[in-house]
Amino acid sequence: MKSAIIAGASGLVGKQCLYKLLENPNYDRVYALVRKPLEIKHLKLNEIVFDYQDFSKLELLWKIDDVYCCLGTTMQIAGSKEAFYQVDYTYVVNLARYFSSREAVNLLLISALGADASSSIFYSKTKAETEQAVIKLNYKGIFIFQPSFLAGDRQAFRLGEKIGLGIAQLVSPLLIGGLKKYKPIHAAKVAEAMIAMALGGKVGQYIIPSDEI
Repeated sequence: MKSAIIAGASGLVGKQCLYKLLENPNYDRVYALVRKPLEIKHLKLNEIVFDYQDFSKLELLWKIDDVYCCLGTTMQIAGSKEAFYQVDYTYVVNLARYFSSREAVNLLLISALGADASSSIFYSKTKAETEQAVIKLNYKGIFIFQPSFLAGDRQAFRLGEKIGLGIAQLVSPLLIGGLKKYKPIHAAKVAEAMIAMALGGKVGQYIIPSDEI
């Protein structure tokens, strides 16, 4: 039996991932790092209210096998580049480093399609810098997922994403060949792929674009 920890369990992919981890018979313990308690009760679930500021204060009763990182925000929600960078880079990298030093086996990270360290777009540049930082860590398996537009039911309404997703869905039938990776993908599919890779026994570092998820 395996244990897992998930960060970002209240988000679109994170929520799907949490539900599927709790349902999966290969896991007997699931920890969720949360800012506030979730409205979920399950015998496997152990919630840890945590602010991501100081990992030295994090206390776990069990060794963690698989680290699922679904953390992420938007510039609109964060309010500034500095606040966005703190969540999407600092929190993510500190989380990955913490569990790497405690011999976790697999890291499964949600990034974004188009992550590019040389990009003039701050979002894409930050995502790429995060990938570069975690890919060097000492995990048996590092799996970085780069989904395109995410479909699913969000708690918070995001106008820009709603419009972008609508356009992507309209043109989706035309996205073939090399453009296939830009098709919208449901958050549940991403969560399923994450768990499948964690349980697949692969060793090494993998960056998985949307069309391969």
